[in-house]
Amino acid sequence: MTEAILLVGGKGTRLRPLTVHTPKPMVPAAGVPFLTHQLARARAAGVEHIVLATSYLAEVFEPYFGDGSALGLHIEYVTETEPLGTGGAIRNVASRLRSGPEDPVLIFNGDILTGLDIRALVATHEESGADVSLHLTKVDDPRAYGLVPTDGTGRVQAFLEKPQTPEEIVTDQINAGAYVFRRSVIDTIPAGRPVSVERETFPDLLASGAHLQGMVDSTYWLDLGTPRAFVRGSADLVLGRAPSPAIPGRCGDSLVLPTATVAPDAKLTGGTVVGEHAVIGEGARVDGSTILAGAVVEPNAVITESLIGEGARVGARTVLAGAVIGDGADVGPDNELREGVRVWCGAGLPAGAVRFSSDQ
Repeated sequence: MTEAILLVGGKGTRLRPLTVHTPKPMVPAAGVPFLTHQLARARAAGVEHIVLATSYLAEVFEPYFGDGSALGLHIEYVTETEPLGTGGAIRNVASRLRSGPEDPVLIFNGDILTGLDIRALVATHEESGADVSLHLTKVDDPRAYGLVPTDGTGRVQAFLEKPQTPEEIVTDQINAGAYVFRRSVIDTIPAGRPVSVERETFPDLLASGAHLQGMVDSTYWLDLGTPRAFVRGSADLVLGRAPSPAIPGRCGDSLVLPTATVAPDAKLTGGTVVGEHAVIGEGARVDGSTILAGAVVEPNAVITESLIGEGARVGARTVLAGAVIGDGADVGPDNELREGVRVWCGAGLPAGAVRFSSDQ
């Protein structure tokens, strides 16, 4: 298995305002665009040729990654003019593949951080003789996911969309967003129209008698679709809980990129990342957070599990917890922003404008 398709066309609406100017796979996690971690892990598993299926802000990818040679890859780019869904995107790039009809092709989503043993998934695919093999993972609460029950040999029995009642939860196994397709199966996906691989392609293949194999791998897995999850994923990469060969530094309590400035008495913990040319002021405390390039955190600010966008400013003594501050936003001193708040790109908050507690 030397080829892969990486689906990176989504708009990342759940991550806004992080994705107003940046496609979701290009938002930095642990110091580099998240996509870099996925490409590096694919290369480490033996992939040589990757086709990126792009759509939203497609023009951003190629200037950064070029032909992929810096990562030891050959990368091609295919842009959808109209959104085609996961299955449609796979079919849309099929002409760029070089594999023979029986060869395995790795396919994975651009918003999943995982410790999946890619080589083991390919081995499972080849040993079982499957048409498609799926990475499955177990979750405590499967209601938000599509369930994939399997028999004793790992053969997929059904695809059950987001169960609503306890009786519908027949397994804790979910589709984890990485697949190996027999090359010829990709050509059976209808061309030129939107297709969901989860809701149409897989159920149709199962109904036709195709062999779909599941491999349960319950190592690290996280869907980075929400700001809270994205910040957590970045912190887990820095802390070494999630594996990646692309982290630009040593794993530890924090990752400070070389051009950043951090005051000697500032405290960085919990996998915090401080991006290029960012500034952390005196007495600031930053825990489990991502501070993107050029952002400024002023003295004695307290930031927990939050993301500060490029060029944004957080004023002195301001408290952030579970917050997202968009690119170029200016949060004045003595504000207090808590769980789930999103300050849009370029917005400004005067000093002491928003609080969750008394100002005394």
